[in-house]
Amino acid sequence: MPTFHATTILSVRHDASVAIAGDGQVTMDAVVAKGDAVKVRKLDDVGLDGAGVLVGFAGSAADAFSLLERFETKVRDSPANIKRAAIELAKQWRTDRVLRRLESLLIVADRACSLIVSGSGDVIEPTDGILGIGSGGSYAVAAARALVGHTDQTPEQIVRHGMEIAGDLCVYTNREITVLNL
Repeated sequence: MPTFHATTILSVRHDASVAIAGDGQVTMDAVVAKGDAVKVRKLDDVGLDGAGVLVGFAGSAADAFSLLERFETKVRDSPANIKRAAIELAKQWRTDRVLRRLESLLIVADRACSLIVSGSGDVIEPTDGILGIGSGGSYAVAAARALVGHTDQTPEQIVRHGMEIAGDLCVYTNREITVLNL
């Protein structure tokens, strides 16, 4: 799976809740081009019981928005099954000549599951409910695992604190954090 030096996205599923967070930094080479971008979205009226689906993306913004639109179409075709939508997107992404050139990763989550979707055909569901992508993803995941194991924080608090730690360690991640939850 590719690593993108452009952002950090973290998702935590814990105690029947799920939250996703993204930092706001947009980097072009060695320059911070924007500090307050929003890289997480909630797709309303889809997902299990119509509660919505959370989506976060790392990589090229234009590519991510193109994939986000395609994922939204797939999830509307299977509104209660994001696994099916993610698998269909991954298959299309991998086999379509234009799509396979897109450089991005997605995290998608609803009330039932959380997944990473990549252009190489990967659809990965974590064992522990914690997912991270982007340049600071590993830092954020490590922090989230420690917080889940040693605190009573909510998923929203865990993703915020995990992202703050990643922002302190990763030069491509800032502390301008957007958090969404279900």
